[in-house]
Amino acid sequence: MTSTGGVVAALRAAMAELATPARVYVAAGRFTESEPDLPELAGRIGLLLAEMAADEAWRRFAPGYVPPPVPELCAALEPLETHEAAPFLARLATVDLYWPSHRHLSAEVAARAAERAVSLLGPDGSWWTNHDEACGAVNGVSPFLDSVVAGTDGEHFVVALQVAPD
Repeated sequence: MTSTGGVVAALRAAMAELATPARVYVAAGRFTESEPDLPELAGRIGLLLAEMAADEAWRRFAPGYVPPPVPELCAALEPLETHEAAPFLARLATVDLYWPSHRHLSAEVAARAAERAVSLLGPDGSWWTNHDEACGAVNGVSPFLDSVVAGTDGEHFVVALQVAPD
């Protein structure tokens, strides 16, 4: 069995493989709150949004941007089935939102890293996205075109965010 520190390190390593400078931002870690749920996960999404907004690549486009409050982030999220999480996470890291023919990472690298992150959170992990797959709509969480995938096993979390100019 992997220790909690080992799980966090493995999650961070897997997610780091999915990151792309100024396009795909990632976070992974262990919750400090007791009995974390969707609001705590949404809080981690907010922190990642703040990190993206502070990046020099985006700061000039949204000066003074503050991520939405946790209740708004929760409302923007749709559940994602665990078996859909790895392919969705890999697609977020691979396919550019604005120019779908452009690839950020190779599909193989992204698929391997996404599978690793999902497997570390386990089959009972809960996954969320700001996409409604049934109708193809996206509930934006930033002033840009964005896509979020986040997951938790109730102790650990991962978040991936892709932003593109709109």
